[in-house]
Amino acid sequence: MTDVLIIGAGPTGLVLALWLARQGISFRIVDQAAEPGQTSRAIVVQARTLEFYHQLGISDDVIKHGIKVENLFLRSKNKKKGLFSFKEFGLGLSPFPYILSFPQDDHEKLLIAHLKKHDVEVERNAELQSFTQNPNHVTAVIKTGDKVETIEAKYLCGCDGAKSATRHLLNIDFPGGTYNQIFFVADVETTELTHLHDIEVSLSGTDFCIVFPVRSSKHHRLIGLVPKDKENLTNITFEDVKPSVLATTDVSIKNLNWFSVYHVHHRVARVFAQNRIFLLGDAAHIHSPAGGQGMNTGIGDAINLAWKLVDVLQNKASANLLNTYEPERLSFAKILLRSTDQMFQFISARTKLGKFWRIVLAPNILVFIFKFNVVRRFFFRTLSQIKIKYRESSLSAGKAGKVQGGDRLPWIRMGDTDNFAPLQNLSWQIHVYGEATESFRSQANKSGIPVFTFPWQNNMAEYFEPNAVYLIRPDGYVSVACPKQNFEVINDMIQKFGL
Repeated sequence: MTDVLIIGAGPTGLVLALWLARQGISFRIVDQAAEPGQTSRAIVVQARTLEFYHQLGISDDVIKHGIKVENLFLRSKNKKKGLFSFKEFGLGLSPFPYILSFPQDDHEKLLIAHLKKHDVEVERNAELQSFTQNPNHVTAVIKTGDKVETIEAKYLCGCDGAKSATRHLLNIDFPGGTYNQIFFVADVETTELTHLHDIEVSLSGTDFCIVFPVRSSKHHRLIGLVPKDKENLTNITFEDVKPSVLATTDVSIKNLNWFSVYHVHHRVARVFAQNRIFLLGDAAHIHSPAGGQGMNTGIGDAINLAWKLVDVLQNKASANLLNTYEPERLSFAKILLRSTDQMFQFISARTKLGKFWRIVLAPNILVFIFKFNVVRRFFFRTLSQIKIKYRESSLSAGKAGKVQGGDRLPWIRMGDTDNFAPLQNLSWQIHVYGEATESFRSQANKSGIPVFTFPWQNNMAEYFEPNAVYLIRPDGYVSVACPKQNFEVINDMIQKFGL
């Protein structure tokens, strides 16, 4: 019997597998596809994902292979209307104060390469046929070619995409809808060096096209609306949308690498867990591409569940810890769905209001308000996902300074290091910004939770209270914030979940 069976080897399943591998958990990861994805579908890697990758020790490798986005150009009626600088977008808020462009096919290959360092291989052409559950384990039937295998696992994680077999077999509702418009995505090679570190958003009265840098200065990803007069075609090709692209953007196209059209869906599963089976990523929620949130949200699901599985499987916590996965991630997925839906409606609507937004508001109002630092910081916190909180979770309690239980641990730079360094331990820990008393250290040591102290410096006052104690989860979120060095408050949480 294996500890965990992961269905699906996209970014969500691969990140879940990496965390489990780092912690010595036995698992198998299977995927229906014969090979990793060959197209650059999801492309944006947000700062919060890079923070998780830093914990896993792979952030440097990801950044080396990606492209840091420095600017966003806004064009309206094929005229450059404004520039948003991303060079210092999140300066002081994250060790990764930028957006990274890294196409999903390359992303998956990199994650697979790191899994191989743990002697883990993705099992390909493997299709989930059925499963049964009992109080102790899951029994899954996997078909690989002509071979049918029964796998027993303590837990099963469905990371198998929007058409999830796991979700269908559980008979879990997937309410939501589909936008009427047809969208296209294309990877193209350009004739000249353009937009090496830039995103271009080109708007017109009826259409829009977003241009991302991919792989090199001459390769770009295009995402946009199929022209209305082409929507009823049986087989829409790039030649059908190319005139609109050339009229809207300043991209000069040499070759087409690949092209696809699709409808955008917006759905969230009714539940994310059923006994010993969990849904993650697109199997649990799908969103519009607005803001580059989808893949990053799936990776957030993986991290949230991974450390909880580790603690339960290694008898470091009681099984009720796993009950916190669904309320934490389902709540965020619903909030994200609403926000991306509203944003997407504004961007894509072919109504008079949509045209007004694209021609008047976006190129004028947005350019103006983005000049203010408070606006840029708000946008960064939101897009980067560092704003995600779990304050309503049963794992969260207390407040000290401006930090509440459930908040992401604020990032503080301290000379050549930062307060995120201990998070690479992937374990529970206590932070004190100031000094810890011997009495408190002694009590913490008995619990087995290490205490990290950080000499007080002025920039800490923006978030922390001097000498307060913060119990930090393995995923870098604050579980308990206590203004006094009272170990009983932390011990209450330890007892609650058998930590």
